[in-house]
Amino acid sequence: MKSPLILKLGSVEHLTEQEEERANSLCRSTMTTPKAHDIISEGTDPQHVHLIIDGWAARYSITANGGRRITAFLIPGDFCDIHVTTLAAMDHSIVAITDCMVGYVDKTAIDSITRSTPLLTRAFWRATLVDEAILRRWLVNSGRKDAYASTAHLLCELHLRLRIVGRAEEDRFDLPLTQQDLADAVGLTSVHVNRVMKRLREDGLIEREQNTMRILDLARLCEVAEFNPNYLHLHHLGKGCGPAISGN
Repeated sequence: MKSPLILKLGSVEHLTEQEEERANSLCRSTMTTPKAHDIISEGTDPQHVHLIIDGWAARYSITANGGRRITAFLIPGDFCDIHVTTLAAMDHSIVAITDCMVGYVDKTAIDSITRSTPLLTRAFWRATLVDEAILRRWLVNSGRKDAYASTAHLLCELHLRLRIVGRAEEDRFDLPLTQQDLADAVGLTSVHVNRVMKRLREDGLIEREQNTMRILDLARLCEVAEFNPNYLHLHHLGKGCGPAISGN
């Protein structure tokens, strides 16, 4: 089975076996970051690029009044901070939502690839541009969609992203997020998120048992969310609101 990193890169660019092997060889050491601990903190200058190998993390910032705003959820195959190869310091933090296995990639290895492997370089930057497209979609949703639709959209997006990296089934996926995590991502209170999730259940769209999210009617959930996956820039989109995923 291909690694989550290769599956993610392969969703935005066709890679040769040689390029896949080179991408897999980037991570030469790993470390486990416990749940609720920062993988990287704002203001630091990481000496390595961090890759989520297993577990969930979140990109976040703290407001002046002490509130937290999550601006991305990071899943296996996601780089936390590939931009630090060009920027001086982190302008936000990355926290482990669950215990995370994190890969450490030397900055010079990324620089070497950008100088010698154009196709793999393009895959890295396309994946980064998709991350930015996700953030833009979150901003649109929080400003122009109601809480019901924006929460449904987030669930559709997470389900699809997890399917891409082989971490979800067609009708279910692990969702180790608290109501507060969801609230900090969609810009609501946890009480409001609780009401929205209850409505989604009552409407027969989802079921949740502990950390397992089951989607009962994906087509209707996508319709409620107005979910169009084009912003994820995937190679092959199948019927419905998700791609035809193969090769896992």
